[in-house]
Amino acid sequence: MVDMMSTITVDPDVVEFVKMSGEDYRLSTSCSGPIIIPTAVKPPKDNDLKVKCGDRTLFISRVQARYVSHVTKDMIYDSEEGLNCSMYPDL
Repeated sequence: MVDMMSTITVDPDVVEFVKMSGEDYRLSTSCSGPIIIPTAVKPPKDNDLKVKCGDRTLFISRVQARYVSHVTKDMIYDSEEGLNCSMYPDL
């Protein structure tokens, strides 16, 4: 089996964002593409990949891990921009 984490890089800006946020996040799937959202909105799954960010964790869904090789700051959900998607009604 291939270690997906060895093929995925996470920008230092994303690691710092998660560290400073005070909560865990998950890279998940949305209608708009990959999105980094709080785990309070989209809880992690047992088979998610885990990236430690200080005392916090960025979970990466196995679905996204198949397609994403680089996790970037533009994937962080922006409440001002919103989503064109009813998948996450709380956002």
